[in-house]
Amino acid sequence: MRIRHVVIPAAITALLLTGCSSSPEPTSTEEASGVGTCVDTSSGAASESVTVEGEAGSEPTATFDTPLDVDTTERTVISEGDGDETAHGDWAGIEITLYNATTGEKVQSSSYAGGPMQVKIADDALIPALVRAIECVPTGSRVVSVSPAADAWGEQGSSDGAVGPGDAVVIIADIVSITPLAATGEPQEVDPAFPSVALDDSGTPTVTLPDAEAPTAFELGVLKKGDGATVEDGDSVTVQYQGVNWRTGKVFDQSWGDGPAQFGTGDVIAGFTKALVGQTVGSQVIAVIPPTDGYGAKGNDSAGITGTDTLVFVVDILAASR
Repeated sequence: MRIRHVVIPAAITALLLTGCSSSPEPTSTEEASGVGTCVDTSSGAASESVTVEGEAGSEPTATFDTPLDVDTTERTVISEGDGDETAHGDWAGIEITLYNATTGEKVQSSSYAGGPMQVKIADDALIPALVRAIECVPTGSRVVSVSPAADAWGEQGSSDGAVGPGDAVVIIADIVSITPLAATGEPQEVDPAFPSVALDDSGTPTVTLPDAEAPTAFELGVLKKGDGATVEDGDSVTVQYQGVNWRTGKVFDQSWGDGPAQFGTGDVIAGFTKALVGQTVGSQVIAVIPPTDGYGAKGNDSAGITGTDTLVFVVDILAASR
């Protein structure tokens, strides 16, 4: 195993992920738009017919006449926020409630507590129905959308059977925040004995190791201190990270260049968990991880890690939810 474990927070169904559903490829009118551009999703009679009760930030209740169907996705802004506008390709924190538009039954909702779930607003990451709902609206907004089967699970239906073949969907979404792609905390003084870290304009780190023997005990330094929520054991986190082998000085794994990674704090090596739990969102930390907190005596052949290798991780903590 490498450090990259994509684990969807419990609050969100894996159904919404393109790679975990049987949703069809977007048609010519629903093509994935490029980074920074949006499909023009307008309000319509169907989306305006959905009555939504509940305050933004709390779980809503939707009522509508069934079956509710549309030819193309419609989106109505229930309440418009005053934050920055999301763009296609952004990562964002959202809360959602999903209904089967044919039966009127609620399919699933996120937790609306413990931090919003983090998603990438892109057709190659989510079903197009959700992308159309949350792209290019100000943060702080609540929207309701109605999408045809072609933007959801098509003639296959959802893998759990909650949305049948050919069924349309209704989504109520709160767009809570845009997720930064690098740590935003205040720089901190770190013990000069730690490896040094230089950042390029994108935030990608370059680690320079000291001319010294690798430490034999776990060590942690805070490079930037964020002011967000504290990561708790069991949380799902969204991070950028880079791993360097002390013995070789080489990067053996990183998220930089691919985009943030998501996983549970209990689903990675022990040293990585120690580096995260108790830290605040927005922080950047550097962790020196000996084999006992890493891959143990077996090492990790695929990553070029032996059973005696000490690892150095630089981690930007972008978001956490529970």
